[in-house]
Amino acid sequence: MTPLEREIRSIIAAEGPITVERFMALALGHPRFGYYPTRDPLGAAGDFTTSPEISQMFGELLGLWAAETWSLMGRPPRVALVELGPGRGTLMADALRAARAMPGFPDALAIHLVETSPALRSAQERTLARSGHPVAWHDRFETVPEGPAIILANEFFDALPVRQFVRAERGWHERLVGLAQDDALAFGLAPDPDARIRIPGNAGEVIEINEPALAIVGQLAGRLSRDGGAALVIDYGHLRTAPGDTLQAVRSHQFADPLADPGEADLTAHVDFEALARICTQAGTRLHGPTTQGEFLRTLGIEARANQLKRRASPGQAAAIDAASRRLTDPTQMGTLFKVMAFSHPGLPSVPGLIPVPAKAQSGSELETTC
Repeated sequence: MTPLEREIRSIIAAEGPITVERFMALALGHPRFGYYPTRDPLGAAGDFTTSPEISQMFGELLGLWAAETWSLMGRPPRVALVELGPGRGTLMADALRAARAMPGFPDALAIHLVETSPALRSAQERTLARSGHPVAWHDRFETVPEGPAIILANEFFDALPVRQFVRAERGWHERLVGLAQDDALAFGLAPDPDARIRIPGNAGEVIEINEPALAIVGQLAGRLSRDGGAALVIDYGHLRTAPGDTLQAVRSHQFADPLADPGEADLTAHVDFEALARICTQAGTRLHGPTTQGEFLRTLGIEARANQLKRRASPGQAAAIDAASRRLTDPTQMGTLFKVMAFSHPGLPSVPGLIPVPAKAQSGSELETTC
């Protein structure tokens, strides 16, 4: 039994079953025993690998995206380049190197990283030590100084805790985590349905609501609507709000039981891009996309960048570059599962690689979520 499981059991014994959202928040963020505060989870020795760790091309293309977006913003003399959940700092390091191609952009930048994990902050500091840019760290986006901003969020929202509701005869009951008869952690349902959820559904269907994600997107959109700039969100998820249980655990690059050994596995849930889009619309930002990661990276020029890198590579290195490009863009790998969406100040008509959503479509019913 992990130390965190003992603590969760004591909470359940004192208070009764807890929500999936609270369980997920404890498993990932408990200050002493949580998953993220206690380790670097990335790479072959960790539990999972993200796009920036697969290939330098990913971060480089996002750096060029940020540089071109800055140019479309009118080249403000000072702009915050903000990354939410920056991992080891690999994406930001690659982005800053590529951003040198845009005259004036590096001099305008102030780098801000939103990261709560002490272990990952240390890794980011080492990675970015030679970037030539001072870096400011924040526990929350609210402490990033006001002003124009370009915000990058790659695989950030999937790790925020979700609430789950299961359809039963009397309505939608919140899913809870309690103790089974054999004393193991187990899923159950709240005895009474949640009267606030009035959508139709079939018995046994599950819906997920990520309230922290919606709140953070609202904060980002409010800042961009007021101060200018754009945010780019890349994550695995679905384009339309739909029922489904997407909670999953990953440990040592394998799927695991989400309730087993809390604090020792990564927990995630798919991002509902339609729900995020609605919040952006309500805050007055302009939407761009969404599209698939494969289409986005191809539009930005990943194939040309791969060919450029291969000209200076050995045969083995060239094969690795091709394999990384396929992994990032192929529909059977990360190309379709991962989606890309941006939102910006309403005065910014376009951003690279994404089609802007017309104002009429933004206010239409196709962006309405069901819960």
